Amino acid sequence: MASLLAKTGSLETRYENIHKDLIDACRRGERNAQYKIYKLYYKAMFNTSLRIVNDTAEAEDIMQESFLDAFQRLESYSGQGSFGSWLKRIVVNNSLDSLRRSKDTVSFEEEGLELPESGEESHEAEIQFQVQEVLKAIQQLPEEYRIIISLFLLEGYDHDEISEILNISNQLSRTRYSRARHKLLAILKENKYRNAFIFN
Repeated sequence: MASLLAKTGSLETRYENIHKDLIDACRRGERNAQYKIYKLYYKAMFNTSLRIVNDTAEAEDIMQESFLDAFQRLESYSGQGSFGSWLKRIVVNNSLDSLRRSKDTVSFEEEGLELPESGEESHEAEIQFQVQEVLKAIQQLPEEYRIIISLFLLEGYDHDEISEILNISNQLSRTRYSRARHKLLAILKENKYRNAFIFN
């Protein structure tokens, strides 16, 4: 599953040196360069936000706001990593801030969760799903699960980075991801059987 979904990071690395001149022009306030950077990244950044907030209009607003933030904060971009990764972190943070503002129920505090029993792992190899089915199922996850699955599987963050982003422990990140992954598999199985029933 991860091999099918986590493909965005390699593209960002490839663009790092190619876009240096554009980024330097953006630092000088050149609007044409800003527009070119926007065109290069807006679809990926919109999708990143959408996977977190699960609302098209809100993701569009967050994406626009994040580009404005990025252009205003370009001096803080050191150039050490890819520009796409730096921009994506702004989008993720703005998306999480939006959720926190709009829903009092969103919480990333420490909680006592037990890892699911490893016996369930044996069923995973039997299930093959198309990417679109997986993305649709992710949208059906409870919010905290959807966020952590999106950050790990789709955005390519590791648990150290996720724990920093969500302000939780590394262990809680791993535990929540494991539970989210099992919940996702359950939804995929349920959808598969429901579709089979409908078309038979």
